[in-house]
Amino acid sequence: MRPRPSLPVILPPILLMLAPSCIHAATTPGKKLENLTVVSPRPAIQTYPHAGVVGQPRRIAPAQNRPPVGHQGPWGDFTRGTGEAAGFGPVGLYGVAPWAEDWQTLRNPHTHNDPFDPLKFIRLNESGSIWLTFSGETRLRNWAESHPFLGSVGHPGSGRFGVRNLYGADLHLGQHIRFFGQLINADAAGWNGFSYGSTFRKRLDWQQGFLEIKGKLLHAHAGTIIGRQQFLDAPSYILYNRETPNVPLSWNGIRGYAIWSHARIDAYDFVQTNISPTKMFHDTEAWNTRLYGFDTTLIPTDISLGHQSIHTYLDLFYMGFKVNGSLGAIPTITATAAGATTRNNYGFRWFGSSRSLEFSIGGLYQGGTFNYAKTNQQRQVSAYAFNTIAGYRNPGLFVHPFLGIQADLYSGGNAAAKTGAINTYIAPFNPQTNYLDTTTYIAPSNLIDISPVIRITPRNWATLNFKTPFFWRDSTQDPVFGASGRYAFTNIHGGYIGVSPQVSLALQINRHLTWTQYGARFHTSEAMQRAGAKSGSYYQSNFVFRF
Repeated sequence: MRPRPSLPVILPPILLMLAPSCIHAATTPGKKLENLTVVSPRPAIQTYPHAGVVGQPRRIAPAQNRPPVGHQGPWGDFTRGTGEAAGFGPVGLYGVAPWAEDWQTLRNPHTHNDPFDPLKFIRLNESGSIWLTFSGETRLRNWAESHPFLGSVGHPGSGRFGVRNLYGADLHLGQHIRFFGQLINADAAGWNGFSYGSTFRKRLDWQQGFLEIKGKLLHAHAGTIIGRQQFLDAPSYILYNRETPNVPLSWNGIRGYAIWSHARIDAYDFVQTNISPTKMFHDTEAWNTRLYGFDTTLIPTDISLGHQSIHTYLDLFYMGFKVNGSLGAIPTITATAAGATTRNNYGFRWFGSSRSLEFSIGGLYQGGTFNYAKTNQQRQVSAYAFNTIAGYRNPGLFVHPFLGIQADLYSGGNAAAKTGAINTYIAPFNPQTNYLDTTTYIAPSNLIDISPVIRITPRNWATLNFKTPFFWRDSTQDPVFGASGRYAFTNIHGGYIGVSPQVSLALQINRHLTWTQYGARFHTSEAMQRAGAKSGSYYQSNFVFRF
């Protein structure tokens, strides 16, 4: 099918830099947490992390995060790994979270070593106290599926293509005031395609546009961010930025934070951006979808384990959200019941690493209410989730291996019940895609999964990741859930859903250009096949340019 007219793809001259970056880190024996010898700026491979360093192909030493090598802010001990623990999202070399990057070290032209460096610090007055930073991303994504969503949606042999552009500017008026703006343009097409909605196609509009006022408060680096913004201060298996479609999540509201050297706090109140308008610069606020809460992260005393010390972070958070429509619907025996729900999530996440151990353990209780659309009958919510991943990494070996296991539990309920508590856990705001299931055929509701995780990085520019998650229903009285809600499959006997072997290959062609490929095969159980589900293959390719 042909794409509708849209702005042309903006693809800067990436061909100037087609040689892989010569960046790597070495290790030396010792008792310290991060006893790495930094022999060049930073490992080239960078990915969105699950929690701290667990999701990273290579270990990133703290010294590699601080200026002039890294671009993280003055976040004290929260700069370990990709700085995700500071609450602004993962900060890499370029464009992973451009709104959180600090490029002040480039005020000296003699420190420039990249063709795009002149765009990262543009002096607007003689003293350099006013400066401008440009950032950009162009992503070309295509994927093919033999039986999309277990054969329930779309067409067999579907292939789709998507392109998006995210280009921004960060204006600093001294050290205390800045304005960040980011534009988005996206389009999609394909063969036997389906679901080209507003999350795939977007005429030019504001993805982000906010004012930040910051300074020192009670010995903390503190600030307030007001306006449209992306928000990643939550475990990525609960809330993320909508990876697979073209248009990431964005929020409108206010956020305040304070970061000390070993503790931080964050509070926020948002409404989601309404991306359904089809005209340029017509996005508004979706007032019926709210997100609010607070997060506290502490750095406990290191734990001794033999000759190693485990450095950890402890998140304690409350996250509330209000949704209705399809996001708030609850399952019935044959369909769904429309309504509005308020969910209160009280949770924790404890994660960290030593020289060879990496782990993340999280859990939450989800309370709240559900109101049926027509009768306004109210039911209480009582659900929960547990998420764990742990493994062994040896950064001293050539292949930099990580061997681990992941296990998750998302509570289920009883679709036949019309009264009493609703026990089905929901995560409506697009958790990190590849944490659970690359295909997105399975969603974190009424689910138990367990998977071995193997990652090898034989070169600093290439990494392979293997997972084989096995899926079961937590409650056989609740249906199976996918990314768009419950599946219509009925009379499923037993809890086993299937298994999905999957592999990913990431190539950092240079510091600006990456190529990532994902392959998976979803094998449905015999019970699912008898109910009408189909096994299928999945492939995805991503070329991403960032500066």
